[in-house]
Amino acid sequence: MKNSISILVVDDEPENFDVIEGLFLNQDYELSYAPNGQDALESLGSFFHPDLILLDVMMPGIDGIEVCRQIKAMPEWQAVPIIMITALTSKEDLARCLAAGADDFISKPVNSLELRARVHSMVRIKQQYDKIQNWSKLQQSTIQLLENSLTELRGNLASSLSHELNTPLNGILSSFLLLDDYLDEMDTEEIQEIINIGTKSARRLEQVTQKFLTYLYLELQAYKSLDDPTSDMDLQGAETNTSLISKIATAKAKALDRFNDLTLEIQAGTIRFTSQHLQWLIDELLDNAFKFSDPQTPVKICGQVVDQVFQLNISDCGRGMTQEQIDKIGAFMQFERYKYEQQGVGLGLKIAQKIVDLYGGKIKIFSTYQEETTVQIEFPGVLHHKE
Repeated sequence: MKNSISILVVDDEPENFDVIEGLFLNQDYELSYAPNGQDALESLGSFFHPDLILLDVMMPGIDGIEVCRQIKAMPEWQAVPIIMITALTSKEDLARCLAAGADDFISKPVNSLELRARVHSMVRIKQQYDKIQNWSKLQQSTIQLLENSLTELRGNLASSLSHELNTPLNGILSSFLLLDDYLDEMDTEEIQEIINIGTKSARRLEQVTQKFLTYLYLELQAYKSLDDPTSDMDLQGAETNTSLISKIATAKAKALDRFNDLTLEIQAGTIRFTSQHLQWLIDELLDNAFKFSDPQTPVKICGQVVDQVFQLNISDCGRGMTQEQIDKIGAFMQFERYKYEQQGVGLGLKIAQKIVDLYGGKIKIFSTYQEETTVQIEFPGVLHHKE
């Protein structure tokens, strides 16, 4: 990392460089020397990387004013301060220096105190400029990151939300239209099949709607907690027996025809959690575990008390996630939907995260891509448990 300030001295008289070098002998400056303007121009960016340029005006070949003009015409060097060192004293000559882009000038013979003061001043200006540029780059990077995230979110919303709402709606509508058009021609079995399609579609629409309402409810509770820690949710008085986890998991597995895949090892006890929140939490996590693993592959739930913290692990041998995907988990985020075409709107893990956050718990995800995933929840505040 570059710590010292680099100063390029351009002067056709080497002894002048020696004098300047002596003036800054004990300063934190790194001095370089170019004997003429042509060498200075050709070596910028390759040999010379100056933070400040001291440029003599009267030089053979390309004079200092032309060198200054050419340097300031280069975008990468426009911000580098140039102090012209000149024996010229007329206002016209000084005006030419400024018109060429010079930031300051000093007259010969050079006064040591004046030179040091002007160099220090220009260095401070350059350092402030560099800080502003760095902040600007950081701001641009942040804006770009936010824009990319927003674009991805829009894409997920466009692909998942419209699909999840339109599909069941179309199923319901089609069922009614079929019944209306062909009711007189259908037998009882056909009518029942169409009714089943409409019922299934209606339930799917209800589930999607409920998921959105749950997410919005949790968002509202999170904002209430930030604005008023004594908001209307009395979580301190919440108590739920861990046996409820087994009941929720069993019902979910049966509903998805995965009961034989489910293994439960849950230590009995009571945790500080409302039954409603526990229902949402287990339902969302198990929904993901079953959705992203194949039938006849195991889904295991283990719960035990470790140092007065109830630790719950939900594991499946399914699709898995990469670390990049884990880091990007958020509301309405689905991964590889185009490949697997699964149902859902990508809210499950985010809902789980928000529920756990309400209680000051922790949620961790351990996953091997295309092999397995374990979601680990830590419930603080175990009230009592059986050994």
